[in-house]
Amino acid sequence: MITNPTKQRELRGHKALRPTPRMANTAEHQATLAQRLTARDRWIIRMLHEHRVLTAHQITALAFPSFRSGRQRLRELYLWGVVDRFQPFVSVGTAPMHYVLAPAGATILAAEEGVEVKDLGYRHHRAFGIAHSLRLAHTVGVADWFTALATTDPTRNRALCAWWSETRCARHFGDLIKPDAYGRWTAEGSEIEFFLEYDFGTEPLTTLAAKLTGYSALAEATGISTPVLVWLQTSRREATARRLLHQAWHQLDNPQSVPVATATAELLNPQAPHPSPAGAVWLPLDHHSGQVNPRRELHRLPELWPHLPAPSTDSASGGGPVLALDSPRPLLGPAPAPLPPAALRGPDAGRR
Repeated sequence: MITNPTKQRELRGHKALRPTPRMANTAEHQATLAQRLTARDRWIIRMLHEHRVLTAHQITALAFPSFRSGRQRLRELYLWGVVDRFQPFVSVGTAPMHYVLAPAGATILAAEEGVEVKDLGYRHHRAFGIAHSLRLAHTVGVADWFTALATTDPTRNRALCAWWSETRCARHFGDLIKPDAYGRWTAEGSEIEFFLEYDFGTEPLTTLAAKLTGYSALAEATGISTPVLVWLQTSRREATARRLLHQAWHQLDNPQSVPVATATAELLNPQAPHPSPAGAVWLPLDHHSGQVNPRRELHRLPELWPHLPAPSTDSASGGGPVLALDSPRPLLGPAPAPLPPAALRGPDAGRR
């Protein structure tokens, strides 16, 4: 959960799964999958390739009308060799099933792109290696954050328009910055693009503050200012982070080119049906003291930064910034949409 994420130190190896007969990744099986896989299944394949690992709760929240229908479909995809799964062992409670891309899924994606599997950068042992990564909890935490944002109550005309993974960001911006993700959010006629720094308490806050230099260099090189959102777990850590960020921010050649806002998970109501980082939890780094309610909703942050241009995007990049299209190391294909087509998420979509 976004309000109480699982810490890396709480993961103690992985539970052994009961052996289950699965289909071999043969040409005949690939031909069979051509008529079995839905548009939503293909979206899941792309999402797993983009973000490396997603939990059952995240996938079902994003793409299915109920957890039961999602679990049933994910089990079928597992038996067909489209996805792989593992379940971390936690000291308290039960961890959800974690899903990664399997060889049959990678073969399908490569065929759709008209390339070889190796050209995707996919290796089965690397895909499954996330199960043993010391960054597993952080990766899942970032996905929890975006899942909560994407599933925010849509009745107020809200939408997550883009979600780039850490890997994609590193390929496009890695010479200057390495954010945990890039996103674009629209609500009530306002739109904001941003880089996310998801602090999990695993790195010194001085390291976090030092990253502003890279964001300043990116703004200078491109002429485009992109807000940096810093998400922290506790209010106490946020207070310390803001002090260090203030110091680093004021030392930049042009601080206004790097808008920064912070928020903490403690401000969310864990009892709410859908705790969301889109709410009034964001505190700009340059806010004026004495304001009655300095915390802002995500879509209202641009009101405090009138010098920011409207986000300029291109569908060829998967909703990402146009400046990234000139990257000398582009990833294959655009990033997948954060949500599958709306028709696949309705009450009658469970078995499609």
